[in-house]
Amino acid sequence: MRGKRFGTGAALAVGALAVTGLAFAPTALAVTPDTATITADCGAFGSGEATLAATQDGTSATITVTSAITAPIALAEDSITSTLTLVNASGGTATFSGTENPALAAGDAVTVGPLNGTVASGDSLEAYGGSLQIVVLGITVTCTATGPQSPGPFVFD
Repeated sequence: MRGKRFGTGAALAVGALAVTGLAFAPTALAVTPDTATITADCGAFGSGEATLAATQDGTSATITVTSAITAPIALAEDSITSTLTLVNASGGTATFSGTENPALAAGDAVTVGPLNGTVASGDSLEAYGGSLQIVVLGITVTCTATGPQSPGPFVFD
């Protein structure tokens, strides 16, 4: 009987600690909006709508871009080097970079990311005025937004 009481008491103590831990856990930060679209011009490589998806974890943020261009040939996973430069409303720019991409079949929309960058609370980042540079098979493609992103800039907590 004594072992049963001890087991119940231990379970209650562990449960209380878990609830306490949740109460004092840091609040997750959020970026608003979490997705935006732009019309991008990639020069001779094409143009069209691109989607940007952002996440935030403290001062670290990631952005994944599904671009306006398509893969001319099949591309292996993590074979594209990308740098996304966004304009900060308070001045300057923020850079997100990485070498991550899914495997792409010929004709697939080129998707890169998550691209990693650093943000500060209150940063308001916009693709218009910035650029996305993609290097694949030694070829550099630069895409620029032809107007502001919709529904608006990414604002980080």
